[in-house]
Amino acid sequence: MIVELFTDGACSGNPGPGGWCCILRYGKYEKQLSGGSRETTNNRMELTAVIEGLRALNRPCEVLITTDSKYVADSVSKGWVYNWQKKGWRKSDNKPVPNRELWEAFLQAAAPHRLRFQWIKGHNGHAENERCDAEAVRMIAQYR
Repeated sequence: MIVELFTDGACSGNPGPGGWCCILRYGKYEKQLSGGSRETTNNRMELTAVIEGLRALNRPCEVLITTDSKYVADSVSKGWVYNWQKKGWRKSDNKPVPNRELWEAFLQAAAPHRLRFQWIKGHNGHAENERCDAEAVRMIAQYR
């Protein structure tokens, strides 16, 4: 069976206070996690939602990650994060990779699992994405 991981992040201002949420689903079981930060960016919250979802898994799994973040989905699916790591956390223009510490945390959290990413358009009626978005936005208020 596959674990489904639905994620979203939100930010009020960029940077500014932000929130994240993820929903883990395995068969009939479901768990929702959320949090935030006082001073952050949208990309950081999107990536944090994925990291926290993966950290919540207690054994190696096949994970289908559904996200509206091209930043996260493309960075992994297109292999950019692995190239950044090989190049000493430098992008193709030789500038440092933003959010390096989060990408390192992602790689550690992802290591035991087999991941597949599914990108969806945000704010387009996807039930779990809408739930995650609403919770991420709600979390912003706690960090203002």
